Amino acid sequence: MKTISVFDPAMCCNTGVCGTEVDQALVSFSADCDWLKQKGITVKRFNLSQQPMAFVDNTRVKAFLDNSGTSSLPLIMLDDEVALAGRYPTRQELARWCDLALESEQAASSGCCTGGKTTCC
Repeated sequence: MKTISVFDPAMCCNTGVCGTEVDQALVSFSADCDWLKQKGITVKRFNLSQQPMAFVDNTRVKAFLDNSGTSSLPLIMLDDEVALAGRYPTRQELARWCDLALESEQAASSGCCTGGKTTCC
């Protein structure tokens, strides 16, 4: 099974989904992480302000930070290889990386959304 490791910039909490001005990208990504976990994918998140040693102890992450700086976070790793940096991935990207089908694709392929129905099952 795949493992996604997320090295977040310094945030107020482990997901960044708190405070008065919540970033919608973080809300979506947090939901996407929950979706991955439901599919059996291991997701590990590390917050720079709360778990700095996770950044220092990982040689690839440390090298990334040495070269690019903290302004280039988040760093997303797939099975210990850099997959994306500077933004959070979309659910479509996560699904592709983990060989998962999206529900809308599954529903469309099953035919439940065809035949003139206005709503999908």
